Amino acid sequence: MTPSRRDIVALTAAGAATASASTALSATAKSKAAAVYVIVSPDKRLKVTLDASGAIPKWSATYDGKVVQLPSSVGLWLAEGRLLGEGAKGLGATTKVYTGSWTPVFGQSSNYDEASQELTAHFEDVKSGIRFDIILRVFNGAAALRYVFVSAPKTKTLKLMGERTQYRFPDTARLYTSRDEGDIHVSSQDKVAPLEHPDLTISSDKVPFADFPVTVDVGNGTYAFLAESDRLHYPRGTVRSHDKGGLVTYLMRYPGRATGWGGEDETPEEAEFTIDAGQKTPWRVLLVADSAKGLIERHPIVPTLATPNQLGDVSWVKPGTAFRIMKPYGTDASLKAVDFAEQHRIRYVLFDAHWYGDGTDASEPTVPIKVLDLQRVIDYAKTRNIGVLLYIDRVAVTRALDDMCKLYQKWGVAGVKLGFMWEGRQSDVDFIYKVVKAFGEHGMVVNLHDNLRPAGLERTLPNYLTLEGVKGNEQFPAARHHVNLAYTRPIAGPIDYTICYAQERNQTTNAHQLALAVTCYSPLTVVYWYDKPEKYADKPWPELKWFDDCPTTWDDTKAIAGELGEYVIIARRKGSDWYLGAITNEMERRLELDLSFLGQGNWTATRYMDGNLSRPANKTPVKIEKVAVTPASRLKLQLNAAGGQAIRFTKA
Repeated sequence: MTPSRRDIVALTAAGAATASASTALSATAKSKAAAVYVIVSPDKRLKVTLDASGAIPKWSATYDGKVVQLPSSVGLWLAEGRLLGEGAKGLGATTKVYTGSWTPVFGQSSNYDEASQELTAHFEDVKSGIRFDIILRVFNGAAALRYVFVSAPKTKTLKLMGERTQYRFPDTARLYTSRDEGDIHVSSQDKVAPLEHPDLTISSDKVPFADFPVTVDVGNGTYAFLAESDRLHYPRGTVRSHDKGGLVTYLMRYPGRATGWGGEDETPEEAEFTIDAGQKTPWRVLLVADSAKGLIERHPIVPTLATPNQLGDVSWVKPGTAFRIMKPYGTDASLKAVDFAEQHRIRYVLFDAHWYGDGTDASEPTVPIKVLDLQRVIDYAKTRNIGVLLYIDRVAVTRALDDMCKLYQKWGVAGVKLGFMWEGRQSDVDFIYKVVKAFGEHGMVVNLHDNLRPAGLERTLPNYLTLEGVKGNEQFPAARHHVNLAYTRPIAGPIDYTICYAQERNQTTNAHQLALAVTCYSPLTVVYWYDKPEKYADKPWPELKWFDDCPTTWDDTKAIAGELGEYVIIARRKGSDWYLGAITNEMERRLELDLSFLGQGNWTATRYMDGNLSRPANKTPVKIEKVAVTPASRLKLQLNAAGGQAIRFTKA
């Protein structure tokens, strides 16, 4: 949108403000309690302003002097329909400086930087006497804003109906958005309405909105990324186009998708919800970089902002790959699947839907179907250091959570995949926390499926290894979707993308599918989604060694090159080895790879490359070669249309 004169004045003032957050605060606090506060990132590149001098507080941001976010209103909607924040009296502000780093149980890097500055501005609503805070925290390349309900006369709770946090970008901005498992949609900020997939259910929010995260090409050489973090006891946030420009936060009133194999379920709207005194709302996160690939390296921010581990000792949590046991189920076939997993260094085997009760989703989840000796399979898998994961439908979980946790722990189950989970309303968010925590307290990892979005819960409950909430690879999307995905969903958190190797319905080459193990981040990575072991028994498949070797969690992540919608190259390190994934859209591409990320020394690059061009693309063979390289080498990549390349670098 075109900035108004007021916007330009505010942004100019922010650009001229002192680089020190505490100095900026003290300079304004002398003249008025509610004023213009400026917080600057440790590297001085990002300046974020909280302007509390007008009727409604606003936040804005510049990066290297370029406008990223225009002044955008903030506040909470009280259930009575009044905006908490409008006309509020300022009570001053305090600051805090964070230093150091923290080590995640698992992540895209082994160490996450916490260096940042935080401002807490204190307010009182004149009409009601409600006291609340607005917290603004600024990192290198990231800003986050949240609210705190401090107190209210004669009550310890506050009833809300929504949130007013806005994001207003220059008119040049192009937004990449999606809803549920729909395609990634590109639009201006006034036309954000990505198509939902599957269709909306009876009980769902019918208004047009986009799920977090949202990626923004601001149009002036900067890129932004909107996300949510630390969503606890609060509805899931989304964004809508605002009638006066930009985007505004919309809090869900229904589950994202109230459905399952049993059909649609009707469930009541939660138009209002209650928070307690002292509660902090989720962070509204704004990542900023000077390139689209730069956003990928901002991946530590969402988990860093989340509540730390609440489970205690989680040394038992083991990331890794998983292999789905295909129907029809049987004990012998399941044992063969375990053998295949052992052969390919796969940590888990997964029984998907219909292994329990009478073979339907809503049936009794504490009894296996008659043709399956589940305990025998679990015991056999344990002797090979392989864990068994069990799928359960949401309906079954709601009915027998406590019994399931105790029984599965007794059986020796390693984890669960919970399907058709509801996420949206405050009650849905609370139930997810309860379920993930319960399984964690019984020593099981969790994979949640269907309409969900990441918000850092994997830090709070580290047994939460991955989640869906994406148009997955099992739907065989176009190559461009995979490329855009790397710049969107995985930056916010784990993504269960179900790699489908050598599938006749794939729209990409096989080397492209190999590279997805790097471009998509998931501590629990499901491979060979539609396959049985017999598929790989008839001939040598030397390229499968890539999946055998490839880790699922990382010590370092580097975004090497790429452009939104075109291509992406990501390198990730585990120990001393580097793994690189390069994928392109439907255009053939020749690239020269800078290997300086290797650091020093001599290396061997094992390359899994597109072979001779074939039609359709999924018939393209994988060519493997080993070459000697150094950090000074320039490696030439040739990617077929919808192609890719996967490379493992080991020290020579």
